[in-house]
Amino acid sequence: MKKLVTGIAMLLTGYAGFAADYFVKSEKEFTEADKHAIAGDNIIIANGSYAPWAVKSTANGSALRPIVIKAQDAGKVIFSGEVTQTIFKITGNYMHLQGLNFNNCILNKANGKNGLLIDLNNTKHSRITNCTFQKNSAKVQFMPLVIISGEGEHNQVDHCSFISNQDEQDLQVQINSPKFPTYTLINDNLFSDKYKVSWKVFNGGECVQIGQDPVLKGTAMAKATVRNNRFIRCNGEGEVISNKSSGNNYTNNYFEDCQGELVMRGGHDCVIDSNQIKGGTGGIRINGSGHVITNNTISGVRTGIRLMYGMSKGKTETGFYVAATNCVISNNHISKADVGILVGDNKNQDWTGKFDTNKYPSRVIQDIPPADNQFKNNNFTDTKQTIVYK
Repeated sequence: MKKLVTGIAMLLTGYAGFAADYFVKSEKEFTEADKHAIAGDNIIIANGSYAPWAVKSTANGSALRPIVIKAQDAGKVIFSGEVTQTIFKITGNYMHLQGLNFNNCILNKANGKNGLLIDLNNTKHSRITNCTFQKNSAKVQFMPLVIISGEGEHNQVDHCSFISNQDEQDLQVQINSPKFPTYTLINDNLFSDKYKVSWKVFNGGECVQIGQDPVLKGTAMAKATVRNNRFIRCNGEGEVISNKSSGNNYTNNYFEDCQGELVMRGGHDCVIDSNQIKGGTGGIRINGSGHVITNNTISGVRTGIRLMYGMSKGKTETGFYVAATNCVISNNHISKADVGILVGDNKNQDWTGKFDTNKYPSRVIQDIPPADNQFKNNNFTDTKQTIVYK
């Protein structure tokens, strides 16, 4: 039988090898439980409000017996207040975070550290599930609530709710080449009522961001999957989903009345399949090469699908924006739009002084047109102009 951990209520099933429950009420008790937890155990956080709170978990579960860090009762363990460290930093494998509530957290920077709610760092097969992130905000631009980081793989965020957050990024897969997470799965989450950012530069309010540097790291093959999520009234900025890496899959997501688009800001060889976009300012925006945009249903927007000009084309030339080339746009249904498909948006856009040309050795004029794209079996109803070339 496992030994009792001093200061922690630990319930055993009675036989060696069975799961143990560690019941904790403080950071100190959590850290002690984490030292002793083995595959199949549960670390149960007592109902209540916690502020501040910052812990690191290094425990490891197994494929059949993950370690679960969970609320005593789902939704009744609440983290709030100013956050200047990482509330949960998970570095072990086969770890699950379950049923936690992050409400009115204010992310900030202090003593060289960034406030962060959850970081799955170098983890494999770990999961964030059934958690709520509501009315959280950031004091500094480009701060995410949740990060998948490091050289991890097969991590998952599912059945979580991101509601009424502002001035932050909800969920970020961090691409720091050459080491970055692969095969991340983001599924069956709700993103809703995201407020417009207050920043002078209208940026940093994405719901989902896969990669951060499309210019120098856009070719990184993250191979993430974003599927079966709902995005309702997500108005943070122009990119509801921001893709900045390669080989990702966006399937069967639902967007309603969002002041933004599903955006391939950079990266290549992504699949955008069977998504539904209803109302809002736009549909799908494409930069990069080799994307497949198919079976999507888009209605009630100004422009259904936009293929953009760039400063370069292909996978080997450096450009702050890469022109949409060698993409397949097929079997999409676009209705009640001003323009169904726009081939060549942002023509001759001048970016002089708007980015660091020493860091990003790119031309500054967006004058490379979309090229070698295939348009097949797209259907348009009640649309003023079906396909427009600029």
